Amino acid sequence: MRRSREETNETIHTLLQIAQQHFTKRGYSAVVLEEVAQAAGMTRGAVYHHFRSKKGLFQHVLEAVQVIIGQHVEKEAMKSDDPWEQLHLGCRGFLEAAVEPHHRRIVLIDGPAVLGWETWRRLDEQNSMSHLREQLAMMQEQRLLKPMPLDALTHFLSGALNESALWIAESEDIAAAMRQSMDVLNAILEGIRT
Repeated sequence: MRRSREETNETIHTLLQIAQQHFTKRGYSAVVLEEVAQAAGMTRGAVYHHFRSKKGLFQHVLEAVQVIIGQHVEKEAMKSDDPWEQLHLGCRGFLEAAVEPHHRRIVLIDGPAVLGWETWRRLDEQNSMSHLREQLAMMQEQRLLKPMPLDALTHFLSGALNESALWIAESEDIAAAMRQSMDVLNAILEGIRT
């Protein structure tokens, strides 16, 4: 009897949730697929059937986490109708979501190390960076930003946010590091405002 698409999707969802817990708690290198499969009540073969490898499973987990972060960024930004406030709220939302304990190791530490910078950057571009670029493009159209190349600005701000997230995540006082990062970001954004 063939499994329904719904059952398959539920299996994949369960594996991703359990794998995320394992990757978050122990890090990529310490996770063994047999443990993930056992925790999901499945065989290692079932994991390989859906994801082909531990690295493939990790990439799917990273993609799922990046989608969650992107959704959080968008939700935070939409708390205001003002484009500048949307930009500030979205950037803060990214930093908050990226440094969450159940996100930071997967997104900021293991992601680039396991998948390589090229793959990690492509996934980042498809999620958080795409929201940032959309906001900046809209603001350029409304002449709220000084004229400058949109791609360069997007990559510059995205890089600054990613590096800030790493720094905040490693800080002893996360709240203070968040405030300091937002102060610097606000100063930079004021410099590009028309």
